[in-house]
Amino acid sequence: MKKFFVLFCIPAAAIQDWMTRVPEAERNEQSRKMMEDWHTWLKAHDSMVLDKGRSLGKTKRVTAEGIQDVHNDLNWYLLIQADSHEAAAELFKDHPHLQIPTSYIEIIESNRDSER
Repeated sequence: MKKFFVLFCIPAAAIQDWMTRVPEAERNEQSRKMMEDWHTWLKAHDSMVLDKGRSLGKTKRVTAEGIQDVHNDLNWYLLIQADSHEAAAELFKDHPHLQIPTSYIEIIESNRDSER
């Protein structure tokens, strides 16, 4: 089996829009439901998940010019295993994260596995 790094992404502008447009009580309910759906998805795919990951927070970008705070699209990560890159991508076609408008999921194959 090959290993894959999975990034769950939401454009920063979409989050900002949601925070300003949707009342707090409704956001809390949407978040609760999303996490419930995530846990259901994780249980159904448990044999493929190597690391359930964590949410990703504030970001510092370091360049030759210095250090700055940035907003990016990265929200969460997972580590999974699958027979192929295509099989890994297929696992996420119905993932609850995709219910979020403009969200997307990136599946990155581990180069270390492909060198063996």
